[in-house]
Amino acid sequence: MSDTKYVMAIDQGTTSTRAIIFDHKANIIATGQKEHEQIFPRAGWVEHDATEIWVNTREVVGQALGRASLQNSDIEAVGITNQRETAVVWDKRTGEPVYNAIVWQDTRTQKICDELGALGGGAERYKDRVGLPLATYFSGPKIRWILDNVEGAREKAEAGHLAFGNTDSWVLWNMTGGPDGGVHVTDVTNASRTMLMNLDTLSWNEEIAGEMGIPVSMLPEIRSSSEVYGEGRAKGLLAGVPIAGILGDQQAATFGQACFEVGHAKNTYGTGNFMLINTGTEIVPSKNGLLTTVCYKIGDADAVYALEGSIAVTGSLVQWLRDNLGIISSAPEIEQLAASVEDNGGAYFVPAFSGLFAPYWRSDARGALVGLTRFVNKGHIARAALEATAFQTREVLDAMNADSGVDLTELKVDGGMIANEALMQFQADILGVDVVRPKIAETTALGAAYAAGIAVGFWSGEQDVIDNWAEDKRWTPQMDTDERDRQYRLWKKAVTRTFDWVDDDVR
Repeated sequence: MSDTKYVMAIDQGTTSTRAIIFDHKANIIATGQKEHEQIFPRAGWVEHDATEIWVNTREVVGQALGRASLQNSDIEAVGITNQRETAVVWDKRTGEPVYNAIVWQDTRTQKICDELGALGGGAERYKDRVGLPLATYFSGPKIRWILDNVEGAREKAEAGHLAFGNTDSWVLWNMTGGPDGGVHVTDVTNASRTMLMNLDTLSWNEEIAGEMGIPVSMLPEIRSSSEVYGEGRAKGLLAGVPIAGILGDQQAATFGQACFEVGHAKNTYGTGNFMLINTGTEIVPSKNGLLTTVCYKIGDADAVYALEGSIAVTGSLVQWLRDNLGIISSAPEIEQLAASVEDNGGAYFVPAFSGLFAPYWRSDARGALVGLTRFVNKGHIARAALEATAFQTREVLDAMNADSGVDLTELKVDGGMIANEALMQFQADILGVDVVRPKIAETTALGAAYAAGIAVGFWSGEQDVIDNWAEDKRWTPQMDTDERDRQYRLWKKAVTRTFDWVDDDVR
């Protein structure tokens, strides 16, 4: 394949949308990026303006093409990766969203989840079929909330006029024409995050959709993660270019990290943290608070599954210290501030801002900063905030080892926070295993690019991904076992202090 052709990935994330152009060796040629507004109408509610996201998508595609001095004919294929579980409902006739996108962190659907659980089975009601507990995290209850609370929405949905998608479907539909012939499709990885897809058949479960009050006509067609879904619309910057890959962001990172063998695992450090371990073509149910999810499906090949540990708040805790408290003025400053002290001074920060995800699934939890004395200063708080990311990852790793029966010997890492070397060293220390950073840190976008490129023959398959992957740096544990055990015990104690905070009269 000639090096003069390229693949573009559109990475529609929680805080920004990016377009990244890769060459055949997976080098980044150009990027475009734009943040979108985070909307917090009430405590626990998190929304995005889906129209703003689509406008930004077009803008970043233009930025990337312009910076690379390329045009649509230079791009072989486009892959999409996206924030999963963030629900968009729009009118197929006008292309207008009926409500803001409800973001994965949003907790407003707790009553809906409780009502469904009360039908029998509690939080485990659908888990044997969809691999997920009943939790506010997933898309299904968000769709139900929109239909119940937006005037006229249910009637339009029943009449077949509304479409639902995670942001992958929203971007794809608009890119392929919107109201004028837009393709309404999602891939198996995104569908597996709705609480509406059977893991074994990779099809929508009409019974669960019925219980949630969601017309099946709203749901996108489920396809593989690597095939041509459609082409860029005639008037767009990517006119005629095949859109040929979709992977939810964490699955995309797993793919980009070349985690193709059973037992291979990666951890992404982003707004939240997400660790996935490849379980092969076997669906492995979790007994330890993990999610069973689709890892990827390449064309006609069998689906590959994964166990996932999802942590709601990691990088967003650094943003909170910057934006809400003003302790730092830019995110990278946290490393310097944390390095100004030798340890956490006895302070532990449990950022249960959206409840606790894996392995607890406690929506009644709220954030806590414990162990405070007069000795503690902002350096200790910065350090405790970084350490929270590493401690939460350790809890997920323990669950993963228990569920998979395989003790991980190393952890591949990616995402924005892996530039923080102090955090990576502490992560290795608290896990007791090596932490490995790849040369190309943009593994999420790269995974989507690979899925699209494989679909059109730009890359020949997984072996090309393996050949392109290279190690940048490795951190080896340096903390002694007694100190590791002491710190982890105190962390676990801190976590218990966050439970049962929310009751009926707490806003």
